[in-house]
Amino acid sequence: MTRMTLSRKPVAAGRPKDPEKRSAILAAGKRLFPQYGFEGTSMDAVAAEAGVSKLTVYSHFNDKETLFVEVVRAKCEEQLPPDVFLVDPKGPIDSQLLAIARGFFGLVTSEESISLHRMLAAQSQASMRLSQLFWEAGPRRILEAFEAFLRAEVAEGQLDIADVPRAASQFFCLLKGELHARLLCGCSEPLCSNEVDAHLRATVDMFLRAYASR
Repeated sequence: MTRMTLSRKPVAAGRPKDPEKRSAILAAGKRLFPQYGFEGTSMDAVAAEAGVSKLTVYSHFNDKETLFVEVVRAKCEEQLPPDVFLVDPKGPIDSQLLAIARGFFGLVTSEESISLHRMLAAQSQASMRLSQLFWEAGPRRILEAFEAFLRAEVAEGQLDIADVPRAASQFFCLLKGELHARLLCGCSEPLCSNEVDAHLRATVDMFLRAYASR
């Protein structure tokens, strides 16, 4: 018996996503999630804030968790774009570390980040999945990018680090310092640019005293 072959019609490509609408939705999420929390932010509210339909929101982001993850990722890349972690073999290591330090400190001390941290700290145990999503989309990705940067600098002979993950964690913890803790507690005066600059430079200096190649 001859086997019949069924011809399949080519699947038509869907309409391309509008990058401007995607950006508007992400911007709406950046404003609403820190202000109203995850539970208090509806997809209807995001659509209204972005000036698009709810169907458009779902066409770009399958659900609210996906949108939350992308909002966190977009906020991180806004302050720490991927190219800030690219090694410049001819550039001074202290300048490269200072650029990363400025981006990271600006990120963690922004109003959106402080609000999100408070929201995650106040959530119930039943909502711990949200904390995991936040960690994977934000802090973990930044740590991994910085670890890759440090390994590249070790290979270039600029740094001497035996435990890269520990050194990366130390750098970011030093950067947060007392200033970030005061902001989280709500007992900080507006940050003075001179104070912030002195703090960042001192942190980079301490890090290099520990890990610069001799």
